[in-house]
Amino acid sequence: MATMITQKENSSFEQFKKQPRLPKFAIPKRYDLKLKPDLVACTFTGTVEIKIEIVSDTKFLVLNASQLEFDHSSIYFTNPEACYSKEYRPSGINLVEEDEILVLGFDEDLPIGEGSLYIAFKGILNDRMKGFYRSTYEHNGEKKNMAVTQFEPADARQCFPCWDEPAAKATFKITVEVPADLMALSNMPVIEDHSNGDVKMVSFQESPIMSTYLVAVVVGLFDYVEDHTPDGIKVRVYCQVGKGNQGKFALDVAVKTLGLYKEYFDTPYSLPKLDMVAIPDFAAGAMENYGLVTYRETALLYDDQHSAAANKQRVAIVVAHELAHQWFGNLVTMEWWTHLWLNEGFATWVSYLAADSLFPEWKIWTQFLDQITDGLRLDGLSESHPIEVDVQHASEIDEIFDAISYRKGASVIRMLQSFLGAEVFQRSLASYIKKYAGSNAKTEDLWAVLEKESGEPVTKLMNTWTKQKGYPVVSVNVRGNKLEFGQSQFLSSGAHGDGQWIVPITLCCSSYNDRKNFLLQTKSETSDIMELLGSGFAEKDDHQKWIKINVDQAGFYRVKYDDELAARLRYAIEANHLSATDRFGILDDSYALSMACKQSLSSLFSLMSAYREEQEYTVLSNLITVSSKVARIAADASPDLLPHIKLFLIKLFQYSAERLGWEPQKNESHLDAMLRGEVLTALAVFGHDITQSEAIERFRVFLNDRNTPLLPPDTRKAAYVAVMQTASKSNRWGYDSLLRIYRETDLSQEKTRILGSLTSCPDPDIVLEALNFMLSSEVRSQDAVFGLGVCREGRETAWRWLKDNWDHLMKTYGSGFLITRFISAVVSPVCHLT
Repeated sequence: MATMITQKENSSFEQFKKQPRLPKFAIPKRYDLKLKPDLVACTFTGTVEIKIEIVSDTKFLVLNASQLEFDHSSIYFTNPEACYSKEYRPSGINLVEEDEILVLGFDEDLPIGEGSLYIAFKGILNDRMKGFYRSTYEHNGEKKNMAVTQFEPADARQCFPCWDEPAAKATFKITVEVPADLMALSNMPVIEDHSNGDVKMVSFQESPIMSTYLVAVVVGLFDYVEDHTPDGIKVRVYCQVGKGNQGKFALDVAVKTLGLYKEYFDTPYSLPKLDMVAIPDFAAGAMENYGLVTYRETALLYDDQHSAAANKQRVAIVVAHELAHQWFGNLVTMEWWTHLWLNEGFATWVSYLAADSLFPEWKIWTQFLDQITDGLRLDGLSESHPIEVDVQHASEIDEIFDAISYRKGASVIRMLQSFLGAEVFQRSLASYIKKYAGSNAKTEDLWAVLEKESGEPVTKLMNTWTKQKGYPVVSVNVRGNKLEFGQSQFLSSGAHGDGQWIVPITLCCSSYNDRKNFLLQTKSETSDIMELLGSGFAEKDDHQKWIKINVDQAGFYRVKYDDELAARLRYAIEANHLSATDRFGILDDSYALSMACKQSLSSLFSLMSAYREEQEYTVLSNLITVSSKVARIAADASPDLLPHIKLFLIKLFQYSAERLGWEPQKNESHLDAMLRGEVLTALAVFGHDITQSEAIERFRVFLNDRNTPLLPPDTRKAAYVAVMQTASKSNRWGYDSLLRIYRETDLSQEKTRILGSLTSCPDPDIVLEALNFMLSSEVRSQDAVFGLGVCREGRETAWRWLKDNWDHLMKTYGSGFLITRFISAVVSPVCHLT
C-alpha cells in the first residue's frame, strides 16, 4: 500500500491538486504493460514500465491513476541510459482520488533525459462499463465473464497508471496472461502466444505512437469472420460463439470503407490489422480503439432474417464512423478535450460520406437532416454550450459527448464543405492529415489548412459557429422589389438571444438551376430582387414563383419567411417542385417556430396538410415526429380537441399506409422498408382502429411461428406497440407475450425492439411493471434506456419511478452519459420543447 507522508511532504503534494492538466516536466515515450485479469474473482494485476523523458528539474513525477492499489516497494525510477545507472525510490506516494492523480515525491532531483518508471498495481474488473471491466455472456448454458477496456475519455487510469491525456502520445508494448482456452485481443497483432498448462502468455506487437484513451484489451471466447483489403490489411469481426454469420455485413462494410478512406484522406490505414468486436455489455454505441474497435452488439451484428432495415443502416453508419476515427482522431488526435468535436463531428460527417458511396440508394445525405435537427434542438436551449468547451477537469469531459459535439459539429462541417466546395475541402483534409499524422492538432490548425487551400476567411467564419453557443433564425421578407434579410439568435423558449453569426446564405428562385450565395455578416441586409433573382418574382398572383433560402439545408440555421413567401412554398411542396431536403427543412423550421411562439399553430397544421402524398422516407419520418409532439401538446393544452387532431393526423398518414401495406413489396427500396414500420407504428399510437386490429392479428400468428412472413422485422415494432396499446392490468396477454419473446430471443436488436415497446402502454400499472423490469437482471444495464419512452398516461409514473430508484441508478451508472439519458427520457415528455 502507499507509504505514509509527512506534513512537509504533504504541503509539496498540494501544488498538484485541482489542476486541469498534468505538469509538463516529464513526457512518456513508451509503455511496456503487462496485465493479468482474473475472470472468476473479477480482479486484475499488472506491471508497467514507462519510458519517460525528464525535460526540466523536478523531484516529482505526477501521472494519472484511479481506483488502483500499489505496493510502494514496486515503484522506482531509473536512468539505464546513463553511464552510471541509479535507482530512485520515492519517499512519498500519494494517490489523490478526487483528482485521479498519483504523485511520487523523491528526495533529490531526477536526472534530465530518458529514464524508466516501474510500477506494479492491482484493481477490480468493475461492472460499470468503463476502465477495465467485465462483461457477461453465456456459453453452453453457462454464464461467463469477459474482460474489456473502455478508456475514452479518461479511464485508462483505472487500468494502469499513465499520462492519461490525448497529447501525451506514446508507443505501447502489451502482454496479457489469460486462461489458455480464451482469446486475447489488443490494438496490434499477436507476435507470441505461449501456453503453460491452463494459462497462456500473449504478447502483441509494439504499437505506433498513440494516446492512452485508444489503448484496448479484450479477453473472452469468440467466433470471428475474416477478410482482407486489396492492400493486405487483415480485417476481422469477433462476436459471441454461434453468431459469426451476423458479422459478415459489418465485415464487408469495413473492408470497403478502409479503401474509401485511404483514397479520400490520401493516406493508407496505418496498422497491419483491424479487429471489430461485439461486446454484450457496452455503454456507448462503439469505441474507435486503434486497430481494435469495440461495439454494442446492435451496432455491429446484422441478422438477415430478424434484423430490420434500420438495423442494417445503423451498422453501416457506426462502422463507417469508427473507421473514420482511425485517421481523424487516432492518427491525428485532438490536443485536448476542448477539441473533442473535431474527433466526433468529423467522424459523424465522414461516416455519411462513406455510407452514401457504398449505398447510394439509401439517400443518406437526406437522412443526415436528422443529425442537423438533433443539433438544432439541443442548441436552441439557453442552457446549450459552444462546440468548443474549455474543459478544466477530467470529470467534466463526459458532459460534452452530446448532440453539440457530434451533430452540430457534423452539421457545421457540412456547411463549411458546401461553402468551400467538395474538391477543395477534400484536398485540404488530406493535407491536414498528412501534416499532423502521429501528432496532435487543435481546431485552429484545421482552419489554417482550409484557409490556405481555399483562400476563404475560414477562421473568421467558423469562429462564429464554434466559439459561441446557439444559431440564428434568418428572417426573409419581400418589400416591393427588395428582399430583406435579418438574423437573430433562435431560442426554443421564444426568448431574445444576442448572438450574431457569419451566415452562408444560399437561395434559389423557382428552380434549382440558378442559385445565389452570399455571406450575411450583419444583423440585417437588403438585396434587390431583380439583381438576385431576375424580374417577374414580385407579381403576387404568380404562385409558380417561390424562394427557398438555405438550399438543401446545407446551413445550420432556421429560416422564417413572411406570409407571402410561406404560402408560395406551401404551393411548391404540393406541386412537388422542391427537393426532399428542402421539404424537410421547411417543415422542421415551421414546427420549431411554432413551438417558440414565433408563428401560429394553425399555420403549422396548414403546412402539414401539404405533405399528405409525401413519399420520401426522411421527410415522412420527421412529419411523424412533429405529429407526435403536436398531439402530446394538444393532449395537455386542449384535451377536447385531441380526438379531432388525432383524426387529422391519421388522415395525414393514410395515403402512405395504403401505398406501403403491411408486407414487403417485390424489389422495394430500403427506405420504404424502414418507412413502413414507422408509419404503421404512428397510426397505432394515434389510435387507428384498422391498423391496431391488423397488427394484433399478425402478432398472434407471429407468436406461434417466429418465422412467419406476416410479421417481418421491419413491422414488428408497429405490432408490438399496437399490442401494448390494448394491454392493461386486467388484460395482460400482450405484455406477457412480449416478455416471452424477449426471453426466448438471443438477438440484441429484437430485445431492444421489445424494450422500446413495453412502456408505450396507456395503463400506468403496466408501465410501472415494465419500468421495474428494465432494472431487473434480465435486462443488460446499457439497454434499460430503451424502455423509458413512456406514453402520456405513464409520465407521472415514470417520474415517481425515477425518483424512487435514483440511488440504484446512480450506483449502476455513476456520472457517465447513460444517467443523462435516463433523466432526459423521463423528463422530456413533460417538457414539450425538447
